[in-house]
Amino acid sequence: GFASGSLDADASSVRLFAARGMELLVAQSYSKNLGLYAERIGAINVVCSSADAAARVKSQLKRIARPMYSNPPVHGARIVANVVGDPALFNEWKAEMEMMAGRIKNVRQKLFDSLSAKDKSGKDWSFILKQIGMFSFTGLNKAQSDNMTNKWHVYMTKDGRISLAGLSLAKCEYLADAIIDSYHNVS
Repeated sequence: GFASGSLDADASSVRLFAARGMELLVAQSYSKNLGLYAERIGAINVVCSSADAAARVKSQLKRIARPMYSNPPVHGARIVANVVGDPALFNEWKAEMEMMAGRIKNVRQKLFDSLSAKDKSGKDWSFILKQIGMFSFTGLNKAQSDNMTNKWHVYMTKDGRISLAGLSLAKCEYLADAIIDSYHNVS
C-alpha cells in the first residue's frame, strides 16, 4: 500500500499470480508503512500448490529462522495485529498511508517538473516519475553524489539513492539545481 497508496493496487500482481495457480513467496514489511522502524516487523507469505509442498517449504523456513533467533520479540507483531484487526484502526491507517504515499508522489512530480524546467540539455528525467516508494535513484554516480554532499549539503547514498520522504515541496527546486549541477559538471 505504501508504493501507490492503495493496498488493492499494490497487491494486484500478487493476487494475479495466486489466481493463476502460481507458487510464490511474498515478503511484506510493516516497518515503514506503520512507522515501526525499530521493530523490523514483517512477514513472509508462501503460496504452495499442495500441502506436501507447503510442509517442505515450512521446514526450510524454520531451518533459516532458527539460527537467527529462538524467540523473536512479539510486541511489534501485536501492534500490527491490533491495527489490521480493528476495522476503525485499519481504515485510519489506510487513510494515513494513502496520504503519505500521495505526498511522496507530489514531491516526485515537483522534482521532475523542476528538473525538466531547469535542465536545458534535453535529458529525460521521467525515470523519477516511473519509480515508486520513498526512495529514488537519481542516476548519479559516487563522485556526483559526493558533490551533492560537499557542495550542496544534500545527503544520499553513494550510488545516487535519495530519500524523497524527507523532501518538502519547497526544497524540490534546490534539489533539482543540485542534481543538475552534479550531473552535468562532475564526472
